[in-house]
Amino acid sequence: MPFNIFGLSDPLVQGILATGYTAPTEIQSQAIPAVIAGGDIIGCAQTGTGKTAAFVLPILDRLSHERSRGKRTVRSLILTPTRELAVQIERAILGYGRFTDLKALAVYGGVSINNQIQSLARGVDIAVATPGRLIDHLERRTIDLRNVEVLVLDEADRMLDMGFINDVRRIVGQLGKKRQTLLFSATISPEVQTLAADMLKSPTVIQIGRPRNPIDTITQHIYSVEKALKMDLLLHMIEDWRMFSVLVFSRTKYGADKISRRLKRAGVVAVSIHSGRTQNQRQQALDGFRSGKYQVMVATDIAARGIDVVGISHVINYDVPTHAEDYVHRIGRTGRAEATGDAITFVSGEEEPYLREVGKFIGRKLTAQKCKGFSYAKSPPPEAKTAKLPEPPQRQEPPRSQRASGVKKSHRGRRRRPKR
Repeated sequence: MPFNIFGLSDPLVQGILATGYTAPTEIQSQAIPAVIAGGDIIGCAQTGTGKTAAFVLPILDRLSHERSRGKRTVRSLILTPTRELAVQIERAILGYGRFTDLKALAVYGGVSINNQIQSLARGVDIAVATPGRLIDHLERRTIDLRNVEVLVLDEADRMLDMGFINDVRRIVGQLGKKRQTLLFSATISPEVQTLAADMLKSPTVIQIGRPRNPIDTITQHIYSVEKALKMDLLLHMIEDWRMFSVLVFSRTKYGADKISRRLKRAGVVAVSIHSGRTQNQRQQALDGFRSGKYQVMVATDIAARGIDVVGISHVINYDVPTHAEDYVHRIGRTGRAEATGDAITFVSGEEEPYLREVGKFIGRKLTAQKCKGFSYAKSPPPEAKTAKLPEPPQRQEPPRSQRASGVKKSHRGRRRRPKR
Protein backbone atom coordinates (compact mmCIF):
# COMPACT_ATOMS: atom_id res chain seq x y z
CA MET A 1 0.00 0.00 0.00
CA PRO A 2 1.62 3.32 -1.05
CA PHE A 3 1.76 6.39 1.21
CA ASN A 4 -0.40 8.49 -1.13
CA ILE A 5 -3.42 6.43 -0.15
CA PHE A 6 -3.62 8.49 3.06
CA GLY A 7 -4.26 11.68 1.11
CA LEU A 8 -0.97 13.28 2.15
CA SER A 9 0.13 16.37 0.25
CA ASP A 10 2.20 15.89 -2.89
CA PRO A 11 5.34 17.62 -1.50
CA LEU A 12 5.18 15.34 1.54
CA VAL A 13 4.81 12.19 -0.56
CA GLN A 14 7.80 13.33 -2.62
CA GLY A 15 9.80 13.75 0.58
CA ILE A 16 8.84 10.27 1.76
CA LEU A 17 9.90 8.70 -1.53
CA ALA A 18 13.15 10.67 -1.46
CA THR A 19 14.05 9.02 1.86
CA GLY A 20 13.69 5.58 0.24
CA TYR A 21 10.41 4.45 1.84
CA THR A 22 7.72 3.15 -0.46
CA ALA A 23 5.20 1.39 1.80
CA PRO A 24 4.04 2.14 5.37
CA THR A 25 4.56 -0.21 8.30
CA GLU A 26 1.63 -1.57 10.30
CA ILE A 27 1.75 1.13 12.98
CA GLN A 28 1.90 3.80 10.27
CA SER A 29 -1.04 2.29 8.36
CA GLN A 30 -3.23 2.48 11.44
CA ALA A 31 -1.95 5.64 13.14
CA ILE A 32 -1.66 8.05 10.21
CA PRO A 33 -5.39 8.03 9.27
CA ALA A 34 -6.35 8.26 12.94
CA VAL A 35 -4.09 11.27 13.53
CA ILE A 36 -5.31 12.98 10.36
CA ALA A 37 -8.87 12.53 11.66
CA GLY A 38 -7.92 14.85 14.52
CA GLY A 39 -8.54 12.75 17.64
CA ASP A 40 -6.18 11.90 20.49
CA ILE A 41 -4.14 8.73 20.01
CA ILE A 42 -2.36 6.16 22.17
CA GLY A 43 0.02 4.19 19.99
CA CYS A 44 1.74 1.13 21.45
CA ALA A 45 4.32 -0.71 19.36
CA GLN A 46 7.79 -2.07 19.88
CA THR A 47 10.90 -0.15 18.92
CA GLY A 48 11.90 -0.44 15.29
CA THR A 49 8.34 -0.56 13.93
CA GLY A 50 8.22 2.96 12.51
CA LYS A 51 6.49 4.95 15.27
CA THR A 52 8.35 8.17 14.43
CA ALA A 53 6.89 8.45 10.93
CA ALA A 54 3.48 7.47 12.32
CA PHE A 55 3.19 10.86 14.01
CA VAL A 56 5.66 13.00 12.02
CA LEU A 57 3.92 12.51 8.66
CA PRO A 58 0.40 13.56 9.70
CA ILE A 59 1.82 16.53 11.65
CA LEU A 60 3.75 17.72 8.58
CA ASP A 61 0.66 17.25 6.45
CA ARG A 62 -1.52 19.26 8.85
CA LEU A 63 0.89 22.14 9.32
CA SER A 64 1.68 22.42 5.60
CA HIS A 65 -2.04 22.89 4.86
CA GLU A 66 -2.62 25.33 7.73
CA ARG A 67 -0.01 28.01 7.22
CA SER A 68 0.65 30.38 10.12
CA ARG A 69 -0.02 34.06 9.69
CA GLY A 70 2.81 36.46 10.36
CA LYS A 71 5.80 35.22 12.37
CA ARG A 72 6.29 31.50 12.74
CA THR A 73 5.29 30.12 16.13
CA VAL A 74 5.64 26.65 17.61
CA ARG A 75 2.52 24.81 16.43
CA SER A 76 3.65 21.30 17.27
CA LEU A 77 5.66 20.15 20.27
CA ILE A 78 7.26 16.71 20.45
CA LEU A 79 8.58 15.70 23.88
CA THR A 80 11.18 12.96 24.00
CA PRO A 81 13.36 11.55 26.81
CA THR A 82 16.85 11.71 25.27
CA ARG A 83 19.01 14.03 23.20
CA GLU A 84 19.74 11.34 20.64
CA LEU A 85 16.06 10.69 20.07
CA ALA A 86 15.39 14.42 19.70
CA VAL A 87 18.06 14.66 17.00
CA GLN A 88 16.71 11.53 15.31
CA ILE A 89 13.16 12.94 15.14
CA GLU A 90 14.42 16.32 13.89
CA ARG A 91 16.25 14.54 11.07
CA ALA A 92 13.10 12.60 10.18
CA ILE A 93 11.12 15.84 10.01
CA LEU A 94 13.74 17.52 7.82
CA GLY A 95 13.92 14.45 5.58
CA TYR A 96 10.19 13.89 5.07
CA GLY A 97 9.45 17.60 4.90
CA ARG A 98 12.30 18.59 2.59
CA PHE A 99 9.86 19.82 -0.08
CA THR A 100 7.79 21.88 2.36
CA ASP A 101 8.72 25.20 3.93
CA LEU A 102 8.21 24.04 7.53
CA LYS A 103 10.94 24.72 10.09
CA ALA A 104 11.87 22.31 12.88
CA LEU A 105 14.31 22.58 15.78
CA ALA A 106 15.68 20.03 18.26
CA VAL A 107 15.90 21.56 21.74
CA TYR A 108 18.09 19.61 24.17
CA GLY A 109 20.76 20.07 26.82
CA GLY A 110 24.49 19.46 26.66
CA VAL A 111 25.00 22.19 24.04
CA SER A 112 24.92 25.98 24.09
CA ILE A 113 21.44 27.38 24.65
CA ASN A 114 22.25 30.59 22.75
CA ASN A 115 22.03 29.03 19.27
CA GLN A 116 18.66 27.56 20.19
CA ILE A 117 17.44 30.97 21.43
CA GLN A 118 18.44 32.56 18.12
CA SER A 119 16.65 29.87 16.09
CA LEU A 120 13.50 30.19 18.19
CA ALA A 121 13.60 33.96 17.77
CA ARG A 122 13.64 33.53 13.97
CA GLY A 123 10.61 31.24 14.29
CA VAL A 124 10.02 27.48 14.07
CA ASP A 125 6.91 25.41 13.35
CA ILE A 126 7.89 22.22 15.19
CA ALA A 127 9.95 21.92 18.38
CA VAL A 128 11.40 18.54 19.36
CA ALA A 129 12.52 18.85 22.96
CA THR A 130 13.80 17.07 26.02
CA PRO A 131 11.93 18.19 29.16
CA GLY A 132 14.88 19.71 31.06
CA ARG A 133 16.12 22.04 28.34
CA LEU A 134 12.58 23.01 27.36
CA ILE A 135 11.92 24.15 30.94
CA ASP A 136 15.11 26.24 30.73
CA HIS A 137 13.61 28.04 27.72
CA LEU A 138 10.27 28.48 29.45
CA GLU A 139 11.96 30.07 32.45
CA ARG A 140 13.90 32.40 30.14
CA ARG A 141 10.71 33.15 28.16
CA THR A 142 12.53 32.27 24.94
CA ILE A 143 9.81 29.89 23.72
CA ASP A 144 6.05 30.38 23.47
CA LEU A 145 3.88 27.25 23.60
CA ARG A 146 0.48 28.93 23.61
CA ASN A 147 -0.12 28.20 19.90
CA VAL A 148 0.72 24.47 20.03
CA GLU A 149 -1.91 22.54 18.08
CA VAL A 150 -0.40 19.05 18.30
CA LEU A 151 1.46 17.63 21.32
CA VAL A 152 3.38 14.36 21.04
CA LEU A 153 4.67 12.42 24.05
CA ASP A 154 7.15 10.03 22.47
CA GLU A 155 8.59 7.09 24.42
CA ALA A 156 6.29 8.01 27.29
CA ASP A 157 7.27 4.99 29.37
CA ARG A 158 10.94 5.94 29.16
CA MET A 159 10.22 9.53 30.18
CA LEU A 160 8.46 8.26 33.28
CA ASP A 161 11.30 5.82 34.02
CA MET A 162 13.78 8.70 33.85
CA GLY A 163 11.79 10.78 36.35
CA PHE A 164 10.41 13.40 33.96
CA ILE A 165 6.79 13.13 35.06
CA ASN A 166 6.71 16.44 36.98
CA ASP A 167 8.54 18.24 34.17
CA VAL A 168 6.08 16.87 31.62
CA ARG A 169 3.10 18.02 33.69
CA ARG A 170 4.65 21.46 34.08
CA ILE A 171 5.21 21.78 30.33
CA VAL A 172 1.72 20.59 29.43
CA GLY A 173 0.36 23.20 31.82
CA GLN A 174 1.79 25.87 29.48
CA LEU A 175 -0.25 24.61 26.51
CA GLY A 176 -3.74 25.55 25.48
CA LYS A 177 -6.61 23.19 26.24
CA LYS A 178 -7.64 22.97 22.61
CA ARG A 179 -5.07 20.67 21.11
CA GLN A 180 -4.53 17.19 19.74
CA THR A 181 -2.40 14.93 21.94
CA LEU A 182 -0.58 11.83 20.71
CA LEU A 183 1.10 9.42 23.12
CA PHE A 184 3.43 6.75 21.79
CA SER A 185 5.12 4.12 23.91
CA ALA A 186 6.68 0.69 23.63
CA THR A 187 4.86 -0.45 26.77
CA ILE A 188 1.69 0.74 28.47
CA SER A 189 2.36 0.57 32.20
CA PRO A 190 -0.15 1.69 34.87
CA GLU A 191 1.86 4.92 35.19
CA VAL A 192 1.53 5.57 31.44
CA GLN A 193 -2.20 4.87 31.67
CA THR A 194 -2.52 7.43 34.47
CA LEU A 195 -0.61 10.01 32.44
CA ALA A 196 -2.81 9.36 29.40
CA ALA A 197 -5.99 9.69 31.47
CA ASP A 198 -4.85 13.13 32.65
CA MET A 199 -3.76 14.53 29.30
CA LEU A 200 -5.77 12.81 26.55
CA LYS A 201 -9.48 13.04 25.71
CA SER A 202 -11.24 9.84 24.63
CA PRO A 203 -8.14 8.53 22.85
CA THR A 204 -8.11 5.89 20.15
CA VAL A 205 -5.82 3.04 21.23
CA ILE A 206 -3.67 1.43 18.54
CA GLN A 207 -1.84 -1.71 19.63
CA ILE A 208 0.63 -3.35 17.26
CA GLY A 209 1.90 -6.79 18.25
CA ARG A 210 1.75 -8.26 21.70
CA PRO A 211 2.71 -5.96 24.56
CA ARG A 212 6.17 -6.56 26.05
CA ASN A 213 7.22 -8.89 23.24
CA PRO A 214 10.36 -8.18 21.22
CA ILE A 215 9.59 -7.87 17.55
CA ASP A 216 9.58 -11.13 15.59
CA THR A 217 12.41 -10.22 13.23
CA ILE A 218 15.01 -10.43 16.04
CA THR A 219 16.70 -13.75 16.82
CA GLN A 220 17.69 -13.94 20.49
CA HIS A 221 20.74 -15.86 21.75
CA ILE A 222 21.67 -16.33 25.42
CA TYR A 223 25.21 -17.48 26.32
CA SER A 224 26.47 -18.38 29.76
CA VAL A 225 29.96 -17.14 30.51
CA GLU A 226 31.99 -16.15 33.54
CA LYS A 227 32.42 -12.45 34.04
CA ALA A 228 36.19 -12.74 33.57
CA LEU A 229 35.71 -14.35 30.15
CA LYS A 230 33.15 -11.94 28.71
CA MET A 231 35.71 -9.87 26.83
CA ASP A 232 37.31 -12.99 25.35
CA LEU A 233 33.88 -14.18 24.18
CA LEU A 234 33.07 -10.77 22.70
CA LEU A 235 36.32 -10.69 20.72
CA HIS A 236 35.78 -14.29 19.60
CA MET A 237 32.32 -13.46 18.22
CA ILE A 238 33.37 -10.26 16.50
CA GLU A 239 36.17 -12.05 14.67
CA ASP A 240 34.74 -15.55 14.17
CA TRP A 241 31.24 -14.41 13.21
CA ARG A 242 32.54 -11.57 11.04
CA MET A 243 30.37 -8.95 12.73
CA PHE A 244 30.44 -5.61 10.92
CA SER A 245 28.07 -3.26 12.78
CA VAL A 246 27.83 -4.17 16.45
CA LEU A 247 26.10 -2.33 19.28
CA VAL A 248 27.31 -3.47 22.71
CA PHE A 249 25.40 -2.52 25.86
CA SER A 250 27.08 -2.03 29.22
CA ARG A 251 25.34 -1.41 32.52
CA THR A 252 27.61 1.47 33.55
CA LYS A 253 29.54 4.36 32.01
CA TYR A 254 32.79 3.03 33.48
CA GLY A 255 32.08 -0.38 31.98
CA ALA A 256 31.36 1.10 28.55
CA ASP A 257 34.67 2.96 28.49
CA LYS A 258 36.55 -0.10 29.74
CA ILE A 259 35.04 -2.36 27.06
CA SER A 260 35.82 0.20 24.37
CA ARG A 261 39.45 0.53 25.48
CA ARG A 262 39.99 -3.24 25.50
CA LEU A 263 38.44 -3.58 22.05
CA LYS A 264 40.77 -0.92 20.71
CA ARG A 265 43.79 -2.68 22.22
CA ALA A 266 42.68 -5.81 20.37
CA GLY A 267 42.58 -3.93 17.06
CA VAL A 268 38.80 -3.38 16.85
CA VAL A 269 37.69 0.12 15.81
CA ALA A 270 35.33 1.02 18.65
CA VAL A 271 33.79 4.01 20.40
CA SER A 272 31.71 4.49 23.56
CA ILE A 273 28.62 6.64 24.12
CA HIS A 274 26.98 7.48 27.44
CA SER A 275 25.74 10.38 29.56
CA GLY A 276 29.28 11.23 30.65
CA ARG A 277 30.15 12.37 27.13
CA THR A 278 29.39 15.84 25.86
CA GLN A 279 26.60 16.16 23.31
CA ASN A 280 29.13 16.80 20.53
CA GLN A 281 31.10 13.69 21.50
CA ARG A 282 27.93 11.61 21.56
CA GLN A 283 26.81 12.91 18.19
CA GLN A 284 30.23 12.33 16.63
CA ALA A 285 30.26 8.78 17.96
CA LEU A 286 26.77 8.13 16.62
CA ASP A 287 27.55 9.66 13.23
CA GLY A 288 30.77 7.64 13.01
CA PHE A 289 28.95 4.42 13.84
CA ARG A 290 26.21 5.23 11.35
CA SER A 291 28.73 5.90 8.56
CA GLY A 292 30.71 2.71 9.26
CA LYS A 293 33.76 4.46 10.69
CA TYR A 294 33.36 2.43 13.89
CA GLN A 295 32.78 -1.31 13.78
CA VAL A 296 31.56 -1.40 17.39
CA MET A 297 29.77 1.15 19.53
CA VAL A 298 29.53 0.52 23.28
CA ALA A 299 26.57 2.24 24.95
CA THR A 300 24.68 2.48 28.21
CA ASP A 301 20.91 2.28 28.48
CA ILE A 302 20.50 6.04 28.10
CA ALA A 303 21.25 5.49 24.41
CA ALA A 304 18.97 2.49 23.97
CA ARG A 305 16.08 4.50 22.55
CA GLY A 306 18.05 7.22 20.83
CA ILE A 307 20.04 5.10 18.40
CA ASP A 308 18.42 4.76 15.00
CA VAL A 309 21.05 3.25 12.75
CA VAL A 310 20.11 1.26 9.69
CA GLY A 311 21.91 -2.06 9.34
CA ILE A 312 22.99 -2.89 12.90
CA SER A 313 23.81 -6.56 12.48
CA HIS A 314 24.12 -7.50 16.15
CA VAL A 315 23.14 -6.13 19.53
CA ILE A 316 25.17 -7.64 22.37
CA ASN A 317 24.17 -7.30 26.00
CA TYR A 318 27.59 -7.48 27.64
CA ASP A 319 25.72 -7.08 30.94
CA VAL A 320 22.16 -8.27 31.53
CA PRO A 321 20.07 -5.15 32.25
CA THR A 322 18.80 -4.81 35.81
CA HIS A 323 15.43 -3.56 34.51
CA ALA A 324 13.64 -6.05 32.26
CA GLU A 325 12.09 -3.28 30.14
CA ASP A 326 15.55 -2.16 29.07
CA TYR A 327 16.17 -5.54 27.48
CA VAL A 328 13.37 -4.94 24.98
CA HIS A 329 14.60 -1.46 24.13
CA ARG A 330 18.19 -2.62 23.76
CA ILE A 331 17.53 -5.45 21.33
CA GLY A 332 15.08 -3.28 19.40
CA ARG A 333 18.05 -1.40 17.97
CA THR A 334 18.53 -4.26 15.50
CA GLY A 335 15.89 -5.77 13.25
CA ARG A 336 14.47 -2.30 12.61
CA ALA A 337 11.95 -1.44 9.91
CA GLU A 338 11.17 -5.12 9.31
CA ALA A 339 14.83 -6.06 8.74
CA THR A 340 16.28 -9.08 10.52
CA GLY A 341 18.81 -8.92 13.32
CA ASP A 342 20.49 -10.87 16.10
CA ALA A 343 20.45 -10.07 19.80
CA ILE A 344 23.06 -11.74 22.02
CA THR A 345 23.16 -11.69 25.81
CA PHE A 346 26.08 -12.72 28.01
CA VAL A 347 24.97 -14.16 31.35
CA SER A 348 27.26 -14.79 34.31
CA GLY A 349 26.18 -16.74 37.36
CA GLU A 350 25.30 -13.66 39.41
CA GLU A 351 23.17 -12.27 36.54
CA GLU A 352 20.82 -15.26 36.25
CA PRO A 353 18.12 -13.62 38.46
CA TYR A 354 18.04 -10.65 36.05
CA LEU A 355 17.65 -13.04 33.11
CA ARG A 356 14.68 -14.73 34.79
CA GLU A 357 13.02 -11.33 35.24
CA VAL A 358 13.53 -10.59 31.54
CA GLY A 359 11.93 -13.91 30.65
CA LYS A 360 8.90 -13.14 32.82
CA PHE A 361 8.57 -9.69 31.28
CA ILE A 362 8.53 -10.89 27.66
CA GLY A 363 6.60 -14.05 28.45
CA ARG A 364 9.28 -16.41 27.23
CA LYS A 365 11.70 -18.70 29.02
CA LEU A 366 15.27 -17.73 28.19
CA THR A 367 17.77 -20.56 28.53
CA ALA A 368 21.51 -19.94 28.46
CA GLN A 369 23.78 -22.22 26.44
CA LYS A 370 27.46 -22.57 25.70
CA CYS A 371 28.91 -20.84 22.67
CA LYS A 372 30.21 -23.39 20.19
CA GLY A 373 33.81 -22.91 19.14
CA PHE A 374 34.75 -20.81 22.16
CA SER A 375 37.24 -22.14 24.67
CA TYR A 376 35.88 -21.66 28.17
CA ALA A 377 39.23 -22.64 29.70
CA LYS A 378 40.36 -19.59 31.62
CA SER A 379 43.89 -18.72 30.64
CA PRO A 380 46.11 -17.19 33.33
CA PRO A 381 46.69 -13.47 32.95
CA PRO A 382 50.05 -12.65 31.35
CA GLU A 383 52.75 -11.61 33.78
CA ALA A 384 53.58 -7.97 33.67
CA LYS A 385 56.95 -7.43 32.10
CA THR A 386 59.02 -4.61 33.50
CA ALA A 387 62.11 -3.40 31.75
CA LYS A 388 65.24 -3.95 33.81
CA LEU A 389 67.00 -0.66 34.26
CA PRO A 390 70.80 -0.65 34.00
CA GLU A 391 72.71 -0.17 37.20
CA PRO A 392 73.98 3.37 37.64
CA PRO A 393 77.72 3.63 36.97
CA GLN A 394 79.83 3.43 40.11
CA ARG A 395 82.77 5.67 40.64
CA GLN A 396 85.88 3.51 40.79
CA GLU A 397 88.44 4.29 43.43
CA PRO A 398 92.07 3.59 42.60
CA PRO A 399 93.83 0.98 44.73
CA ARG A 400 95.20 2.28 48.02
CA SER A 401 98.72 1.79 46.72
CA GLN A 402 98.00 4.22 43.80
CA ARG A 403 96.41 6.99 45.87
CA ALA A 404 98.33 10.19 46.34
CA SER A 405 100.04 10.47 49.64
CA GLY A 406 97.72 11.78 52.37
CA VAL A 407 94.53 11.53 50.22
CA LYS A 408 91.62 9.85 52.01
CA LYS A 409 88.31 8.55 50.63
CA SER A 410 85.30 10.67 51.62
CA HIS A 411 81.95 9.19 52.54
CA ARG A 412 80.67 10.28 49.10
CA GLY A 413 83.46 8.59 47.23
CA ARG A 414 85.27 11.85 46.52
CA ARG A 415 88.87 12.60 47.30
CA ARG A 416 89.66 15.32 49.69
CA ARG A 417 92.94 16.94 50.54
CA PRO A 418 94.18 16.71 54.08
CA LYS A 419 94.25 19.90 56.07
CA ARG A 420 97.64 21.49 56.26
